Amino acid sequence: MNDDLATPNVSLAGLDGCRGGWVMVRRDGTGAFNAPIILNQIDAMPPTDIVVIDMPIGLPETGSRACDLEARALLGRRRSSVFIGARRPLLSFRDYADANAWAKSDGSGISKQLWHILDKIRQVDAWITLADQKWCREGHPELAFLAAVGTPLAYPKKTPEGEAERCAALARFIPLPQLKSWLDDLSGKMVARDDLIDAAILCRSAARTALGRAWQLPANPERDATGLVMEMVF
Repeated sequence: MNDDLATPNVSLAGLDGCRGGWVMVRRDGTGAFNAPIILNQIDAMPPTDIVVIDMPIGLPETGSRACDLEARALLGRRRSSVFIGARRPLLSFRDYADANAWAKSDGSGISKQLWHILDKIRQVDAWITLADQKWCREGHPELAFLAAVGTPLAYPKKTPEGEAERCAALARFIPLPQLKSWLDDLSGKMVARDDLIDAAILCRSAARTALGRAWQLPANPERDATGLVMEMVF
């Protein structure tokens, strides 16, 4: 474990969407990990001092979020992992064709990947407040891996090479035997292996945030119409 990221008496977690709802990797104030924690709803999270979540927080009425555009520029070969085009009016649509038509009329259509996470974006948007953003921050797994290794990762996350690359990047934060035991015990839990790995690296982002070492995109984030800050930390 990397002692540089020790946070005594501070609990941390990374949270990612999964087929079963949400998957959390949590580290308590003693440094002990608990994973996978599977939640049906985001408001079922156990009390935690700092959480980093891979889901948009703060939505513009039109256009694109600066944090998404800057993340794509920074990630290079992994840029497609950042889904752009999340806007608040899209939350009212229940049909992809209608949503995409509106998005195109606003300047750019939306991907099927963004459409498939829209229900979770709605859930986060309905739940979070500006006060919650003091402890629940938006991140992105590929940015978190970039912070861990210094460069965008070489392989897509769903490939064997990509999984091995990501586990190696996590090994200084989470003991590798512990991480592999979590992955080997996922059968029937409605959590994909890459979802758990993403939640794990977001927990590392939470540690960096707690220690005041996290990077932020953009440097001067904007707020949406409800006051939420549109940023990513990693």
